[in-house]
Order: sequence, then C-alpha cells, then structure tokens
Amino acid sequence: MTTFALIGAGPGLGLATARRFGTAGHTVALISRSTDNLDALTAELARDGVEARGFAADALDHGALTVALRVAADTLGPIEILQYSPVPRSDFMKKVLDTSADDLDAPFALSVKGPVTAVHAVLPGMRELGRGTVLFVNGASAVRPNPNVAGTSVAFAGESAYAAMLHDALASENIHVAQLIVPGAIRPEAEHSSPEALAQRLYEIHSKRDGFRHYSEPLPD
Repeated sequence: MTTFALIGAGPGLGLATARRFGTAGHTVALISRSTDNLDALTAELARDGVEARGFAADALDHGALTVALRVAADTLGPIEILQYSPVPRSDFMKKVLDTSADDLDAPFALSVKGPVTAVHAVLPGMRELGRGTVLFVNGASAVRPNPNVAGTSVAFAGESAYAAMLHDALASENIHVAQLIVPGAIRPEAEHSSPEALAQRLYEIHSKRDGFRHYSEPLPD
C-alpha cells in the first residue's frame, strides 16, 4: 500500500481529497500546523474507513516539513502521491504598492521553498517505487497576477514555474507533476469548485496523467 501525503490539511478541500484518495486504497498522511486540526481530520476519515495519520509541521518550517514527510513514509508506507496546497496567510494579500521586499519572504518560503523542500523529501521514494504524482493547487493569481494580492501573485508565479519545470524533468521517470488552478473561492455549493468536485478532479489528474495545467473552471474575463 502506498501513501497519499497532503500538505495543508484542512476541513474543506484537504479532507475531501484525503477521503477520495483514501477510499481508492491509499493510506493518508495529513500535514498541518495544528495538532487539534489533525486529530479531528483523522477521526473523521477513520469513520469513512480511511487509514490516516497526522504529522504536525508548518510548511514555512522546511526542516520540520522534511522530517514530517520522511516519518510519514516510514510509518505508513512510501509516498506515491504528494499534494501541496497550504492556504496562504491573509497578510500575503497586500496591494502591490503596499508590498515591500520583506513582505515577500514568507510567501516565497511557503510557495517556492516549501514545494522544493517537499519534492526533495518524497522524490527518492517515488523513484524507488518507479512511479509518482505531485499535485499543486493554486488560485487564479498563479496565472493571472492580481495587484490586490501581490505577495501571493509573485509567490504562486514562482511555484508555477517550478512545477512546470518538474513536469518536464520527471516525465521520463514515470513521475507526473500537475497543477490545478481554482479561479474562484472553494464553495460547497459550486458545481466545479466544491471540495468534493475538486477532490475528484485531482484524483482524475493523478489517474489520467494527461498534461500539466488544469482548471477547475474557466478564468473569468
């Protein structure tokens, strides 16, 4: 049995995606800053018959993130699928003219250094398996910079570039890297952007392995 590792576990998309991959037969490693959050999520998944464990780590603490992923693989089994989707903090959302150089440190650490750290932690195991999937989930500012959320726009652009390069570099090793862009808010009632719809879309991206960038719905004009 292989493991689905989720960085940025939460009660919305994170729980839905963990449930989707877990019911497909993967063990689930949930990574989040909050131990209380992890306990609640693992209990909910257990009620659905999903084997899940929580591993506390902040995606901004790259040493802790590496340790969490390695312990998860040792505890649950090799990580075949990695989803990187931590939610940016509200202070990343300053307007462009209000954003200083120092304001970009944390967004860059979350959305560029965090993914690089996570990929380096799981890549040896994927290579040993001979297969793997890395899924990045981003908002619209990853492909259409928004001057009202400058920190996220700059950092997501870097994450997108890194992910696209990974897609090309790892394709020959049967490791599929893909990005799902969610243009608007994730809402329970949304046809294409509800947590359950997005979880199913991510599972299909993993299964079909057909291209790098995907959209949950078209970008608004």
